Amino acid sequence: MSFTNTKLALGVAAATLTMAGAFIAPQAQAAGSSAERVADAAARKTEALEAQMQQMADQMQAMQAELSRVKSSSASSTAANAKVQELDQWMASVKSTPAQASAKDNLVAVRGGWQALDHARGSTVFPTHNGAFLSNNQNNEGFYFGGAFDFNVNNDLFGLVDDTSFAIELGIEYAQYGTGANTVSSGYYVPSLNATAITDDTKATDARLRINASPKIKFMHGSKFRPWLIPVGLDINILGVPSNAVSVLNAGMNFGAGAEYDIFRGIVLGSDVRYHYSTSKLDGTPTDGFSAGGYLGFKF
Repeated sequence: MSFTNTKLALGVAAATLTMAGAFIAPQAQAAGSSAERVADAAARKTEALEAQMQQMADQMQAMQAELSRVKSSSASSTAANAKVQELDQWMASVKSTPAQASAKDNLVAVRGGWQALDHARGSTVFPTHNGAFLSNNQNNEGFYFGGAFDFNVNNDLFGLVDDTSFAIELGIEYAQYGTGANTVSSGYYVPSLNATAITDDTKATDARLRINASPKIKFMHGSKFRPWLIPVGLDINILGVPSNAVSVLNAGMNFGAGAEYDIFRGIVLGSDVRYHYSTSKLDGTPTDGFSAGGYLGFKF
């Protein structure tokens, strides 16, 4: 009896344990599945948060780049506005300042004076049979008049000396030294065999033309008083009465110095002295000599 009861109790206990295990196992399995789902959900939320954080970081970088661009654009706009204001102020100052006349450095002048040849055309140095066949003029002094144009090149002597101008002078002058007998036309004219010889006392005026092109150095740029010099220039001499060989043209040199003064608004008074030299006589006719005179010029 006791054994039977014990066996029965053990059977009941075993059945109870079996039923409890069967009941508890699904619950434990369900609990495990729920934990996995919670973990998966947490992982997905984490990934979503990370994506949102990355998106926010990208947006912050974009905002910082846009802010930098706006600041740079604003700075450029401010600088541009400052430049515009500065330009407006300059234009206003220019408009309010009275116009000033630019410096006048070129010059056109009329000139005249006295000339003296080293030797007269009919002097003993050049006797009649040699140098005065067409004119035996014994006078070596005369007058001249003409004009000149000074073209200013620079005011610093090509960067070598301050306030020192370099110009090119182009000039022409007419000179006259008197008259002499023309020994060619003062000959004999015989119209018939029975006629007597008649002497024709024809005179020849010793007139000459000179053209020059000379570099001119002017000192004291900006001053009313300006001395100047011509180191060496070109002369072209033209005879009014031809030489014995009927030549009328030769070349030579001229050296000169002078000074000028601006008396009133570009009106200039000046004086100069020059020496004219030719390496050879014009077929026996002398052309060397001094000239001295004055000029009235106008700057432009």
